[in-house]
Amino acid sequence: MDRASTVDHGLAAGSVRMTVARAGAGRQLRVAAPVAQALSDFEGTCCETAEGSVLEGPLSSRNAAAVRERAWWLSPRPLGLRTSAGVGDRLGLATAGHVRAFRQHGEGLGAVFAQQSAREMQRLGRSPQQVLDDATFGCVEQGWTLQVGADADHLKTTSDVDSCIDATFSMFTLDPGDHVRHAPERPSQANLAQVPWADLEDDAESLRRRYVGTSLDVGDEVRDVEEGDVLRAVVKYGAAVAHTVQLYRHLMERARHPVEVEVAVDETDEVTTVFEHHFMVRELLRLGVRLVSFAPRYVGGFEKGVDYVGRLAPFVESLSRHAHVARSLGPYKLSLHSGSDKFRLYPPAVEATGGLVHLKTSGTSYLEALRVAAECEPTLFREIYGVSREAYRGARASYTVSADLDRAPQAGDVADEQLMHLVTSPDTRQMLHVGYGAVLTDRDVSGATWLDRALRQLLHREAERYADYLEAHLGQHLQPFARPA
Repeated sequence: MDRASTVDHGLAAGSVRMTVARAGAGRQLRVAAPVAQALSDFEGTCCETAEGSVLEGPLSSRNAAAVRERAWWLSPRPLGLRTSAGVGDRLGLATAGHVRAFRQHGEGLGAVFAQQSAREMQRLGRSPQQVLDDATFGCVEQGWTLQVGADADHLKTTSDVDSCIDATFSMFTLDPGDHVRHAPERPSQANLAQVPWADLEDDAESLRRRYVGTSLDVGDEVRDVEEGDVLRAVVKYGAAVAHTVQLYRHLMERARHPVEVEVAVDETDEVTTVFEHHFMVRELLRLGVRLVSFAPRYVGGFEKGVDYVGRLAPFVESLSRHAHVARSLGPYKLSLHSGSDKFRLYPPAVEATGGLVHLKTSGTSYLEALRVAAECEPTLFREIYGVSREAYRGARASYTVSADLDRAPQAGDVADEQLMHLVTSPDTRQMLHVGYGAVLTDRDVSGATWLDRALRQLLHREAERYADYLEAHLGQHLQPFARPA
């Protein structure tokens, strides 16, 4: 077994030592123990050496489970109210770089290495178990010895929940965004008739009695709650609350390991007002939902792959008020979805929330892989860029982006030394960001996903370069949130 680098961290768990090493065109698990019996849960080829028994085996689900059985801290657990960050990985190859970023720049942060949305898993044909196992082996490769979480992100159905329970994810981000409705300024009786009152175990008059005439403290002022506020909130979010309760109760009934819940309505068109946040969470609490974090639809633009779009002051003012509500009703954390590359927001977000915040990044790690391609294999990068550009009109429907194809050159019009600008320029960066599905599932005439294979082969050869890029880039994300002892 050979290695692309001389660094070999590995993990010691009792008398068993586990490492992930590069072997030929891939990676293998190597497990050493004094006696062969200690390796019985692993699969692979075992031999006797002067050091004892040594097994070399595949990065399989069985071996990942055996690793987690011994290195107990790699079995996902709830992270609670700790300041935390999740780092998505579309390729399953980024965890080594993520670990280095947390180790160097994320002191004190709760780490979520396995994080992927149901949408991305379906688009890529990855299972929740694959997502978790890939993160496990990345942690072994870099010798990570602290507790981890695992986020099943943007779950919309009970079948999504079930598959992630079976994979032992610890954080379940329930997304009822498809059930959020537009509420007119003055909701009509017809609007109110569409509210699922039975599922909410409620009625309009009881709702009015709970809220109308009360006051809401948002930190810098106290607001009177009027009937219009309440009726708009229930029309807009009533069905979303009911769907969240359905998902939550299903999760609590099925889960056989400790879990925590986030509720996310960030991927909706209309901003969540501070009262609507208060209303939604209070109703969830009334119906028995306990949450560790909440992701409203914030003011301004949380577009994929670029910094925050909009004036910073209104966002900070709004976030401070949302944070006051979260402390008074919980406490629970506020979650920053589409948090990749939002560098302007990080310091004020930490200050406004007092550290009760969870950061989510995802596609930015894939973009660092494309940075490697642009630098090391221009021909491959041009193919990836061309497929992404062609797929953009369809791919953009699932994401908040504003890239304009008219501002995106054809790949053949860009010199090799200028390809890196396609990774960093806002329009082309967003196209690359959301084009991953077409790139990683694009099949040639033989049925092979050749771009996916070629990119993986490149990242295997350039593993240290990729990890270096991830450490530096993700480090910029983590550093403002770090909580040194």
